[in-house]
Amino acid sequence: MRSASPEPRMVTPDTVYRQLPEGISTRVRVPASSANLGPGFDCLGIALGVHDEVSVVTTDSGLSVEVVGEAADRVALDANHLVVRAILSGLARAGFSAPGLHVRCANVIPHSRGLGSSAAAAVSGLAAASGLLSASGLGRPLTDDELVQFSSEFEGHPDNAAASVLGSAVVTWSERVDGLARYQARKLRVHPDICATVFVPSTESSTAYTRGLLPDEVPRADAVHNVSRAALAVVALTEDPDALLAATEDRLHQPYRAEAMVPTAELVAALRSRGHAATVSGAGPSVLVLGAGALPAQARDLGVEFGFVPQAVEIAGGVEIG
Repeated sequence: MRSASPEPRMVTPDTVYRQLPEGISTRVRVPASSANLGPGFDCLGIALGVHDEVSVVTTDSGLSVEVVGEAADRVALDANHLVVRAILSGLARAGFSAPGLHVRCANVIPHSRGLGSSAAAAVSGLAAASGLLSASGLGRPLTDDELVQFSSEFEGHPDNAAASVLGSAVVTWSERVDGLARYQARKLRVHPDICATVFVPSTESSTAYTRGLLPDEVPRADAVHNVSRAALAVVALTEDPDALLAATEDRLHQPYRAEAMVPTAELVAALRSRGHAATVSGAGPSVLVLGAGALPAQARDLGVEFGFVPQAVEIAGGVEIG
């Protein structure tokens, strides 16, 4: 039975911030994620075994940001860095601030490839704030529900963020409560036979751009199709991996984005024609394949022919805070 957790903490204009002492440290490890899984637009996600790591130490003053690995030469090294923004937001939600911070990010998750790098950054920053609160002994760490809520606020939808927080696969939804978005998620126990392979291209994609390609209205038949396949996806992920090919059929978003990601669309079609449950990973351009067992070498070679780098990855656990 799922235990009740405290209501998400809110910052108000009269919040009085307590300051953490210097020398408090924490380290977090957060997985990549793939969203949608075909039909589950903005409501299905899965955590993948590619991880970013963030370490944070409170200092006497100032801000120092160090980034190594993926996109190290392209991200902000000041308070505009998403991880830093998430750390400060998480501390503020708990009524705390820090005199100064040293933040080190070791990035492995590819950026702008549809593998949840921005959601992972938000989760890692909030998890780091939680780790600092716990290490200081001065405040209650953030709950999983709070991590899902606060990280989803950065994204505007919870599928990637919830997968990185909770691990495994997730079903997510949102609702309006007193005029505010409330994001929620439930974790699924993925069938042990299911294996994941990602195909990552060298090209990047903008989620904002690909979202702009989606129509405001879709045919009723397509909506019904996706509802049935999203429901089937839960069964396929947890009980019947043989249903994955049917369960990952989509008519809601992938067809509308195909012209903007031609190699991605062609690879998905080629893999599916050979019986593999391939989908666009999130907003692309990476491709995710889920199946009952390892993907055959011929399928991996096909991805190489299309210009993608295939990688077998584990279905990952959630964020780790140390």
